[in-house]
Amino acid sequence: MRSQRISHGLVITTAAAAAALMLSGCGPSQPQTQATTVPDTRSASPDATSASPAAPATPAETPSAAAPATPKSGAPATANTGGPGLCKAAGLSAATDASGGGAAGSVYMKLNLTNTGSEACVLRGFAGVSLAADAAGAPIGAPAIRDEATAPADVLLAPGQTGSAVLRYTQAGNYPDCTMVDAAGYRIYPPEDRASLFLPQPTKACSNADITLLTIGAFQPA
Repeated sequence: MRSQRISHGLVITTAAAAAALMLSGCGPSQPQTQATTVPDTRSASPDATSASPAAPATPAETPSAAAPATPKSGAPATANTGGPGLCKAAGLSAATDASGGGAAGSVYMKLNLTNTGSEACVLRGFAGVSLAADAAGAPIGAPAIRDEATAPADVLLAPGQTGSAVLRYTQAGNYPDCTMVDAAGYRIYPPEDRASLFLPQPTKACSNADITLLTIGAFQPA
């Protein structure tokens, strides 16, 4: 009986020891699994962070795609190509109307430019005017100065229509120091044009460039 108890006790002790060994073998495996899981989670986080700076690239492209630059640049082009151009010397004729009268040795007249072309054109601003020796001759003395009392306006001339500007001529004899010469008429440059018209109208001029005999106003509808 005693030997059986001892033998039975050895069996229990052996079984207990085996169970203890099994428990001790399972215990360390759990922390190793957690350690592996944590690094995996953290390594994913940097990938998400590095992707987020690239995300603003889409908003940055949105303003350029929605920018209204194209409509704005297109609108003036249509307006500019749709209207008539400036009147040029080749499509104009010139005349004067001295009905403006005179005062203090000056003569006021209207300088009339008429559209002789087949299309409408625009007179805008001031003509260049000077006295000349002949149709092909150089200007004599000082050119006309601008009278800016009346603001410039766009004067639309259909074929056959006329725009006018006030031209004042001061008598050359009013200036004692005038070196007087004969002028055959007026050389007229339409606004913003390098070509000119010659209007025959004999008068006296001063060759002195420091004496101004002419004043020109802005064109207005006739």
